[in-house]
Amino acid sequence: MLDNINILWLAPLLNIQLIVDGILIGAIFALAAYGLALVWGVMNVKNLAQGEFVIMGGYIAWFGSTQGLHPILSMPIAIVIMFAYGWVIYRVIISRVVAKDMFISLLATFGLAIVMQQALNLMFGPEVQVADSGLSVRSYFGGSVTIADIRVVSFLLCCALATAVVLFMKKSRMGQAIRATAQDARAAKVMGIDTEQVYAFTYALNSAICGAAGVLVSMIWVIQPFYGLAHSIRSFVIVVAAGIGNLPGVIVSALGLGALEQYGGFVLGAEFQQATVVGLLLVVLVYRQIQMRKKRQAVV
Repeated sequence: MLDNINILWLAPLLNIQLIVDGILIGAIFALAAYGLALVWGVMNVKNLAQGEFVIMGGYIAWFGSTQGLHPILSMPIAIVIMFAYGWVIYRVIISRVVAKDMFISLLATFGLAIVMQQALNLMFGPEVQVADSGLSVRSYFGGSVTIADIRVVSFLLCCALATAVVLFMKKSRMGQAIRATAQDARAAKVMGIDTEQVYAFTYALNSAICGAAGVLVSMIWVIQPFYGLAHSIRSFVIVVAAGIGNLPGVIVSALGLGALEQYGGFVLGAEFQQATVVGLLLVVLVYRQIQMRKKRQAVV
């Protein structure tokens, strides 16, 4: 570990490589985390199947590539399929637990995650897959820094999708209904908003966002039916660190997590890269707990 830290000191360009990779990858983390923050803030449901939605979107892109369709062109298809899938899941499962205790929703989404893992395993097999984008890798600073074109394209697509979602939330009637329901569901219902429809649309929108993120993941990394947990943990770290309804915080936390994960993988080794994310989750939870204790007031 000390040797790797020494390498970072002796080779400054390597730091540029890790930071750039972290920022480009962090944009995808932000996309999936925003969907989780949306469901959490509007419905108070902690979706433990978040990562499985991402992996499912990745498999849609990979399957499309096996049929001759470029993975990027399969993104609209993945968004539509995942939106419909999220709507069905809400009607069948989530609608029955949305008003229940938090632990019931946790158990329901955890069970959903297991079912999705096994279904993807039966459909596509346990082998790792990748959707080849066919884009090149460019070198800078005499080959010391390399940036894959697909990462830049993914970053731009994430920015475009995030902008579209933000505009939808601010300008459309459904977006305004979602924001009103998030602030006070009972008051929104009194004002004539169909909160059940809002919940269904919110969960379906989250599923669609995850599907888009999964398409990008399938071109940058590998996908496998049981890889969803890592993406779920990343999303939870980002949302807990940023806070509910804090989109700028989600973006900053995601980009920071991307950079820290790259540094953790280099310094500690690739086998401990996921452990870095879990460690960050524990640190964030402890920090939040300390903050909550400071705000508590003794009732005399």
